[in-house]
Amino acid sequence: MSRRGFAAAALAALATMTQGSAAPRPAQGTGAAGGPGRGGAATGEMRGMWVATVTNRDWPSRPGLSAGRQRAELLADLDAAVRARLNTVMLQVRPTADALWPSPHEPWSQYLTGTQGADPGWDPLGTAVAEAHARGLQLHAWFNPYRVALHADPSRLAASHPARRNPRWVIPYGGKLYFDPGLPEVRAFVREAMLDAVRRYPVDGVHFDDYFYPYPVAGQTFDDDAAYDRYGAAFPDRAAWRRDNVDRLVRETAEGIRAIRPGARFGISPFGVWRNADVDVRGSATRAGVQSYDDLHADTRKWAQENWIDYICPQLYWHIGFAAADYATLLPWWADVVRGSGTRLYAGEALYKAGDPAQPAAWQDPAELSRHLTLAKRYPEVRGHVFFAAREVTADPVGAMARVVADHYGRPAGPPS
Repeated sequence: MSRRGFAAAALAALATMTQGSAAPRPAQGTGAAGGPGRGGAATGEMRGMWVATVTNRDWPSRPGLSAGRQRAELLADLDAAVRARLNTVMLQVRPTADALWPSPHEPWSQYLTGTQGADPGWDPLGTAVAEAHARGLQLHAWFNPYRVALHADPSRLAASHPARRNPRWVIPYGGKLYFDPGLPEVRAFVREAMLDAVRRYPVDGVHFDDYFYPYPVAGQTFDDDAAYDRYGAAFPDRAAWRRDNVDRLVRETAEGIRAIRPGARFGISPFGVWRNADVDVRGSATRAGVQSYDDLHADTRKWAQENWIDYICPQLYWHIGFAAADYATLLPWWADVVRGSGTRLYAGEALYKAGDPAQPAAWQDPAELSRHLTLAKRYPEVRGHVFFAAREVTADPVGAMARVVADHYGRPAGPPS
């Protein structure tokens, strides 16, 4: 989705790994949230939905469909967002260093035709923007900066792929391929590849999920020695250098968006835990097995507090009462992070867990997510919610989304402020 995309469930499981206890540090906010309660008028709150294309998670339903069938499925997802009284769609348009628009930099995505580089015969991103706007929805283009492939064989990439033309840019890790964030030329390339879409289309936003440096894989090393030897001398350690690399990408992308399309918003949806309080007193009272600052080298707290981004949407993919990472602990922690900043806070919601028999009892209750929105009303910094993902918004197997709509989305929403 991330939202974190297809790996969200696995990463949520990582949070059960304990790393010691910590004293709670939630800041208790009061007052009404940015959005309405039942029957109220929407006042600029975010009501979002992710549409994941990686591995055909949400759309298109499978590769190789005709252009007409792909378009029909996309419009059905947009219509589902309207029925759920949402106002924003985050469409994944660059899942694996590829494109869902005619990019001059990267090949067409394999998730459209089944063959990377094959022209699908239409323009999915252009169509999505136009059709979303026709329905009163905003469209945020969702990019994954550094993931190249979900396999480790460069020969399987399209012959024109930049990873094949520039093999030293690429690092195999955990059975996948990644661009090396430590190379300035890589950062320049991925930034330009993403900004091409911002130049071409009137997107309302640019969206990153939680993938920066890859999630750690036990027993393996992300081999960026060459880049570190060349560029890391000014830093106290490799971790600080890696965080600076990610910081640079975020700042430079923000600058590019402002220069090209000043009205577009830039938002990031990080893993929900920045750091545990037992390793940093500024952290949350959690015992998560993954911490974005340490493991993904993403200082998400700094980006929000220093207003590098317009909004932050942490993936709070746990239920109220979950011991290792309690939604009721993390929501006020993030509210405290953005308080006094210019960064909007939206909560990423795990709709995909509702009714999943593999999930604990809390997720078998269709009212769990509705309780999340009720809790959020206590914190005025929480300006809305984004749901993972489109497949569950449409199917709503246990009625969790319908419960959210009935309890909280009494009227259609205007655009998020």
